[in-house]
Amino acid sequence: MTNFDEIKTLIAPDLSRLESIIKQSLKSNSPLLEQIVDSYLQTKGKQIRPIIVILSAKFLAGKVSEYVLHGAAAVELLHNASLIHDDVIDETKKRRGRDTINSIWDNHIAVLVGDFFVSNALACAAKTNDFRVVRILSELGKELSTGELDQIDIANRHTIDEKTYYEIIRKKTASLFRSCVQIAGYAVGANEHDIDNLARFIELLGLCFQIKDDTFDYFRDDTIGKPTGNDLREGKVTLPLIYALSKPDATQRDEMRQMLTTSDVLSTEQIETLIEFAKREGGIDYAYRSMEKLQNEATSILSEYDDSEAKSAFLALFDFIIKRHK
Repeated sequence: MTNFDEIKTLIAPDLSRLESIIKQSLKSNSPLLEQIVDSYLQTKGKQIRPIIVILSAKFLAGKVSEYVLHGAAAVELLHNASLIHDDVIDETKKRRGRDTINSIWDNHIAVLVGDFFVSNALACAAKTNDFRVVRILSELGKELSTGELDQIDIANRHTIDEKTYYEIIRKKTASLFRSCVQIAGYAVGANEHDIDNLARFIELLGLCFQIKDDTFDYFRDDTIGKPTGNDLREGKVTLPLIYALSKPDATQRDEMRQMLTTSDVLSTEQIETLIEFAKREGGIDYAYRSMEKLQNEATSILSEYDDSEAKSAFLALFDFIIKRHK
């Protein structure tokens, strides 16, 4: 198994059942809400999180039950709720190449739709008939919220260091990936040792996912769906720039630090200067080396398990995460 399409083909029947569960859970008596949901569901994204839930069930037990799929639906609905709310916060007009809910309607409606998704995520979690899944989803919601608030606070305080960066992306991204494994593990009755091992593997994958996502901000590419330098525009300093700023011998390091800490809002010219500085000082290469290190650690975790389609799929998924172009 070598690519993402092969992974999706492996679990295509499960993804089809998942889609039906999500559509059914989002039905309502509101014509406006039905219109918005129908439009939103036309672009599903990569569905990496529910794919992780399904693959985890296959890896841990070799089967995918309705409980597993309701858990996967819960994760996907909560994730999409966070995206809808993020679009309001960031005033995003496009996502996945389409107009966002807040740009078509307004912020008020978008927030309510996001809340509707959260409610349905909890309803799907309840259908797993396992209180632990409901607890995980509730804790995950807290992690996502505190991660976002921490990032805003850190941006306001101009805190720039690698340790803080990893703490943020662990809360904002890796925690969601880890929860996917835990939900699947509980749904199939797997033992704690195997759940913990696979959860650690997936947490490392989640860190790589966010690092890779952050590198896109340093290149101009219309297919990504957001402008170059968007993170810096929002005051977010990511790994390539953090590394460049940490180098004692980096040319213009002090000047770049001053630019970040004294400017409330960076101009387009300042953003381009910071991006070129990060690239010139090896920030992108460092991000890739960091991902490779995390991948090696993750691969060693699965080495104790026999070969299987699910194991191959997870290793291929890790490759895809690092090598993807959007």
